[in-house]
Amino acid sequence: MNAYLEILRPFNALMGVIAVLLVALISGIFNLYVPVACIIVFIFTGAGNVINDYVDHKIDAINKPERPIPSGRISLNVAAIYATILFIIATIMSLLIGIIPGIIVVLSAILMFLYAYKLKKSCLVGNLSIAFLTGLCFVFAGVVLQTVYLSILLGFYAFLMTMAREIVKDMEDVEGDSMEGANTFPIKFGMKSSSILAAFFMILASLTSPALYLIGIFNVLYLIILIFAIAIFLICAVSILKDQSKKNTRIVSKRIKIGMGIVFLAFALGSPIISNLLHML
Repeated sequence: MNAYLEILRPFNALMGVIAVLLVALISGIFNLYVPVACIIVFIFTGAGNVINDYVDHKIDAINKPERPIPSGRISLNVAAIYATILFIIATIMSLLIGIIPGIIVVLSAILMFLYAYKLKKSCLVGNLSIAFLTGLCFVFAGVVLQTVYLSILLGFYAFLMTMAREIVKDMEDVEGDSMEGANTFPIKFGMKSSSILAAFFMILASLTSPALYLIGIFNVLYLIILIFAIAIFLICAVSILKDQSKKNTRIVSKRIKIGMGIVFLAFALGSPIISNLLHML
Protein backbone atom coordinates (compact mmCIF):
# COMPACT_ATOMS: atom_id res chain seq x y z
CA MET A 1 0.00 0.00 0.00
CA ASN A 2 1.18 3.52 -0.78
CA ALA A 3 2.69 5.10 2.35
CA TYR A 4 0.57 8.28 2.06
CA LEU A 5 -2.60 6.20 1.93
CA GLU A 6 -1.42 3.78 4.61
CA ILE A 7 -0.69 6.54 7.14
CA LEU A 8 -4.32 7.66 6.85
CA ARG A 9 -5.31 4.20 8.10
CA PRO A 10 -8.06 4.07 5.48
CA PHE A 11 -9.97 1.27 7.22
CA ASN A 12 -10.34 3.37 10.38
CA ALA A 13 -11.19 6.44 8.29
CA LEU A 14 -13.84 4.45 6.43
CA MET A 15 -15.47 3.64 9.76
CA GLY A 16 -16.23 7.34 10.05
CA VAL A 17 -17.67 7.34 6.54
CA ILE A 18 -19.83 4.36 7.47
CA ALA A 19 -21.13 6.38 10.43
CA VAL A 20 -22.35 9.10 8.06
CA LEU A 21 -23.92 6.58 5.70
CA LEU A 22 -25.66 4.81 8.56
CA VAL A 23 -27.25 8.04 9.78
CA ALA A 24 -28.40 8.75 6.24
CA LEU A 25 -29.77 5.23 5.78
CA ILE A 26 -31.57 5.04 9.12
CA SER A 27 -33.04 8.52 8.84
CA GLY A 28 -33.95 8.00 5.18
CA ILE A 29 -32.33 11.30 4.23
CA PHE A 30 -30.26 11.22 1.06
CA ASN A 31 -29.07 14.48 -0.47
CA LEU A 32 -25.88 16.08 -1.76
CA TYR A 33 -24.69 16.71 1.80
CA VAL A 34 -24.24 12.99 2.38
CA PRO A 35 -21.24 12.41 0.04
CA VAL A 36 -19.72 15.74 1.09
CA ALA A 37 -20.00 14.78 4.77
CA CYS A 38 -18.43 11.39 3.95
CA ILE A 39 -15.43 13.08 2.32
CA ILE A 40 -15.03 15.50 5.23
CA VAL A 41 -15.09 12.73 7.83
CA PHE A 42 -12.64 10.57 5.84
CA ILE A 43 -10.17 13.43 5.36
CA PHE A 44 -10.46 14.60 8.97
CA THR A 45 -10.03 11.11 10.41
CA GLY A 46 -7.08 10.47 8.13
CA ALA A 47 -5.48 13.76 9.19
CA GLY A 48 -5.93 12.79 12.81
CA ASN A 49 -4.19 9.48 12.20
CA VAL A 50 -1.28 11.26 10.49
CA ILE A 51 -0.74 13.73 13.35
CA ASN A 52 -1.04 10.88 15.84
CA ASP A 53 1.66 8.92 14.02
CA TYR A 54 3.80 12.07 13.87
CA VAL A 55 3.70 12.54 17.63
CA ASP A 56 4.01 8.82 18.41
CA HIS A 57 6.85 8.00 16.02
CA LYS A 58 9.19 6.99 18.88
CA ILE A 59 6.58 4.76 20.52
CA ASP A 60 5.66 3.26 17.14
CA ALA A 61 9.34 2.48 16.54
CA ILE A 62 8.95 0.01 19.41
CA ASN A 63 5.31 -1.09 19.16
CA LYS A 64 4.64 -0.79 15.40
CA PRO A 65 7.93 -0.29 13.50
CA GLU A 66 6.27 -1.17 10.19
CA ARG A 67 4.26 2.08 10.09
CA PRO A 68 5.23 4.70 7.44
CA ILE A 69 7.12 7.12 9.72
CA PRO A 70 9.22 4.72 11.84
CA SER A 71 9.93 2.62 8.73
CA GLY A 72 11.32 5.73 7.00
CA ARG A 73 8.84 5.81 4.13
CA ILE A 74 7.50 9.23 5.21
CA SER A 75 9.62 11.86 6.97
CA LEU A 76 8.43 13.76 10.04
CA ASN A 77 8.35 17.11 8.20
CA VAL A 78 6.34 15.73 5.31
CA ALA A 79 3.89 14.07 7.72
CA ALA A 80 3.32 17.38 9.55
CA ILE A 81 2.64 19.23 6.27
CA TYR A 82 0.39 16.41 5.07
CA ALA A 83 -1.72 16.47 8.25
CA THR A 84 -2.04 20.27 8.17
CA ILE A 85 -3.23 20.32 4.57
CA LEU A 86 -5.81 17.61 5.27
CA PHE A 87 -7.17 19.45 8.32
CA ILE A 88 -7.48 22.68 6.30
CA ILE A 89 -9.35 20.92 3.50
CA ALA A 90 -11.78 19.28 5.96
CA THR A 91 -12.39 22.60 7.72
CA ILE A 92 -13.07 24.54 4.52
CA MET A 93 -15.44 21.87 3.21
CA SER A 94 -17.36 21.74 6.49
CA LEU A 95 -17.75 25.53 6.62
CA LEU A 96 -19.21 25.42 3.12
CA ILE A 97 -21.96 23.14 4.48
CA GLY A 98 -22.77 25.37 7.43
CA ILE A 99 -21.42 27.20 10.43
CA ILE A 100 -22.30 24.48 12.97
CA PRO A 101 -20.64 21.64 11.01
CA GLY A 102 -17.65 23.95 10.59
CA ILE A 103 -17.47 24.62 14.33
CA ILE A 104 -17.69 20.89 15.05
CA VAL A 105 -14.75 20.17 12.73
CA VAL A 106 -12.63 23.02 14.10
CA LEU A 107 -13.25 22.03 17.73
CA SER A 108 -12.65 18.37 16.86
CA ALA A 109 -9.34 19.30 15.23
CA ILE A 110 -8.29 21.15 18.38
CA LEU A 111 -9.24 18.12 20.49
CA MET A 112 -7.33 15.85 18.11
CA PHE A 113 -4.17 17.96 18.45
CA LEU A 114 -4.54 18.04 22.23
CA TYR A 115 -4.99 14.28 22.23
CA ALA A 116 -1.91 13.65 20.11
CA TYR A 117 0.37 16.01 22.01
CA LYS A 118 -0.87 15.69 25.59
CA LEU A 119 -4.10 13.87 26.34
CA LYS A 120 -3.05 10.49 24.94
CA LYS A 121 -0.55 10.05 27.76
CA SER A 122 -3.14 10.95 30.40
CA CYS A 123 -5.00 8.29 32.29
CA LEU A 124 -8.39 7.64 30.61
CA VAL A 125 -8.63 11.21 29.22
CA GLY A 126 -7.02 10.11 25.97
CA ASN A 127 -9.33 7.11 25.69
CA LEU A 128 -12.35 9.31 26.35
CA SER A 129 -11.18 11.78 23.69
CA ILE A 130 -10.94 9.16 20.94
CA ALA A 131 -14.22 7.52 21.93
CA PHE A 132 -15.90 10.94 21.95
CA LEU A 133 -14.52 11.78 18.50
CA THR A 134 -15.73 8.41 17.18
CA GLY A 135 -19.24 9.02 18.47
CA LEU A 136 -19.04 12.58 17.14
CA CYS A 137 -18.83 11.21 13.57
CA PHE A 138 -22.47 10.14 13.97
CA VAL A 139 -23.45 13.45 15.57
CA PHE A 140 -21.71 15.41 12.81
CA ALA A 141 -23.78 13.50 10.26
CA GLY A 142 -26.89 14.11 12.34
CA VAL A 143 -26.24 17.85 12.39
CA VAL A 144 -25.64 17.94 8.63
CA LEU A 145 -28.77 15.87 7.91
CA GLN A 146 -30.84 17.47 10.70
CA THR A 147 -31.50 14.27 12.63
CA VAL A 148 -29.55 14.94 15.81
CA TYR A 149 -31.50 12.75 18.28
CA LEU A 150 -30.95 9.60 16.23
CA SER A 151 -27.28 10.39 15.71
CA ILE A 152 -26.70 10.89 19.44
CA LEU A 153 -28.13 7.44 20.19
CA LEU A 154 -25.93 5.79 17.57
CA GLY A 155 -22.92 7.82 18.67
CA PHE A 156 -23.39 6.71 22.27
CA TYR A 157 -22.92 3.04 21.35
CA ALA A 158 -19.97 3.87 19.12
CA PHE A 159 -18.51 5.62 22.19
CA LEU A 160 -18.95 2.55 24.42
CA MET A 161 -17.42 0.14 21.93
CA THR A 162 -14.51 2.46 21.17
CA MET A 163 -13.77 2.93 24.88
CA ALA A 164 -13.43 -0.82 25.30
CA ARG A 165 -11.09 -1.12 22.33
CA GLU A 166 -8.99 1.90 23.32
CA ILE A 167 -8.33 0.45 26.77
CA VAL A 168 -7.40 -2.92 25.28
CA LYS A 169 -5.06 -1.17 22.81
CA ASP A 170 -3.38 0.62 25.73
CA MET A 171 -2.87 -2.77 27.36
CA GLU A 172 -1.27 -4.00 24.15
CA ASP A 173 1.04 -0.98 23.94
CA VAL A 174 2.00 -0.77 27.61
CA GLU A 175 5.68 -1.58 26.95
CA GLY A 176 6.31 1.24 24.51
CA ASP A 177 4.07 3.66 26.41
CA SER A 178 6.02 3.01 29.62
CA MET A 179 9.32 3.85 27.92
CA GLU A 180 7.84 7.16 26.73
CA GLY A 181 6.60 8.10 30.19
CA ALA A 182 2.90 7.79 29.36
CA ASN A 183 0.39 7.56 32.18
CA THR A 184 -2.24 5.35 30.58
CA PHE A 185 -4.75 3.39 32.64
CA PRO A 186 -2.86 0.06 32.36
CA ILE A 187 0.39 1.73 33.47
CA LYS A 188 -1.21 3.52 36.41
CA PHE A 189 -3.64 0.87 37.66
CA GLY A 190 -2.33 -2.35 36.18
CA MET A 191 -3.43 -4.83 33.55
CA LYS A 192 -6.04 -6.59 35.69
CA SER A 193 -7.90 -3.38 36.53
CA SER A 194 -7.70 -2.40 32.86
CA SER A 195 -9.24 -5.70 31.80
CA ILE A 196 -12.12 -5.13 34.23
CA LEU A 197 -12.76 -1.65 32.85
CA ALA A 198 -12.61 -2.83 29.23
CA ALA A 199 -14.96 -5.71 30.04
CA PHE A 200 -17.33 -3.26 31.73
CA PHE A 201 -17.74 -1.20 28.57
CA MET A 202 -18.22 -4.32 26.43
CA ILE A 203 -20.84 -5.72 28.79
CA LEU A 204 -22.60 -2.36 29.14
CA ALA A 205 -22.87 -2.02 25.36
CA SER A 206 -24.10 -5.60 25.07
CA LEU A 207 -26.79 -5.31 27.73
CA THR A 208 -28.20 -1.94 26.65
CA SER A 209 -27.98 -2.07 22.85
CA PRO A 210 -31.28 -4.02 22.45
CA ALA A 211 -32.98 -0.85 23.76
CA LEU A 212 -32.67 0.64 20.28
CA TYR A 213 -35.16 -2.00 19.11
CA LEU A 214 -37.44 -1.53 22.11
CA ILE A 215 -37.80 2.23 21.52
CA GLY A 216 -38.62 1.64 17.85
CA ILE A 217 -35.44 2.82 16.13
CA PHE A 218 -34.80 -0.56 14.48
CA ASN A 219 -36.75 -3.61 13.37
CA VAL A 220 -36.36 -7.19 14.61
CA LEU A 221 -33.60 -7.92 12.08
CA TYR A 222 -31.41 -5.59 14.14
CA LEU A 223 -31.83 -7.86 17.16
CA ILE A 224 -31.05 -11.00 15.18
CA ILE A 225 -27.76 -9.63 13.84
CA LEU A 226 -26.95 -7.92 17.13
CA ILE A 227 -26.86 -11.31 18.87
CA PHE A 228 -23.63 -12.15 17.01
CA ALA A 229 -21.99 -8.89 18.05
CA ILE A 230 -23.07 -9.36 21.66
CA ALA A 231 -21.60 -12.86 21.62
CA ILE A 232 -18.26 -11.49 20.37
CA PHE A 233 -18.19 -8.73 22.99
CA LEU A 234 -19.01 -11.11 25.84
CA ILE A 235 -16.38 -13.61 24.66
CA CYS A 236 -13.86 -10.77 24.45
CA ALA A 237 -14.81 -9.61 27.95
CA VAL A 238 -14.23 -13.06 29.41
CA SER A 239 -11.01 -13.51 27.40
CA ILE A 240 -9.44 -10.22 28.51
CA LEU A 241 -10.37 -10.90 32.15
CA LYS A 242 -8.60 -14.26 31.98
CA ASP A 243 -5.55 -13.30 29.93
CA GLN A 244 -3.91 -9.87 29.76
CA SER A 245 -0.89 -10.92 27.71
CA LYS A 246 0.20 -8.78 24.75
CA LYS A 247 -0.73 -11.59 22.37
CA ASN A 248 -4.26 -11.85 23.72
CA THR A 249 -4.83 -8.09 23.92
CA ARG A 250 -3.97 -7.89 20.23
CA ILE A 251 -6.45 -10.67 19.45
CA VAL A 252 -9.19 -9.09 21.57
CA SER A 253 -8.61 -5.68 19.98
CA LYS A 254 -9.16 -7.16 16.52
CA ARG A 255 -12.25 -9.05 17.67
CA ILE A 256 -13.77 -5.89 19.15
CA LYS A 257 -13.30 -4.22 15.77
CA ILE A 258 -15.12 -7.14 14.13
CA GLY A 259 -17.89 -6.81 16.71
CA MET A 260 -18.21 -3.12 15.94
CA GLY A 261 -18.53 -3.94 12.25
CA ILE A 262 -21.36 -6.37 13.00
CA VAL A 263 -23.14 -3.76 15.11
CA PHE A 264 -22.93 -1.31 12.22
CA LEU A 265 -24.34 -4.01 9.95
CA ALA A 266 -27.20 -4.47 12.42
CA PHE A 267 -27.79 -0.71 12.31
CA ALA A 268 -28.03 -0.84 8.52
CA LEU A 269 -30.19 -3.94 8.09
CA GLY A 270 -32.39 -3.00 11.01
CA SER A 271 -33.21 0.42 9.54
CA PRO A 272 -36.77 1.35 8.48
CA ILE A 273 -35.75 1.58 4.81
CA ILE A 274 -34.52 -2.01 4.77
CA SER A 275 -37.63 -3.07 6.68
CA ASN A 276 -39.84 -1.47 4.03
CA LEU A 277 -37.88 -3.15 1.26
CA LEU A 278 -38.31 -6.53 2.92
CA HIS A 279 -42.06 -6.00 3.15
CA MET A 280 -42.17 -5.18 -0.56
CA LEU A 281 -40.46 -8.44 -1.53
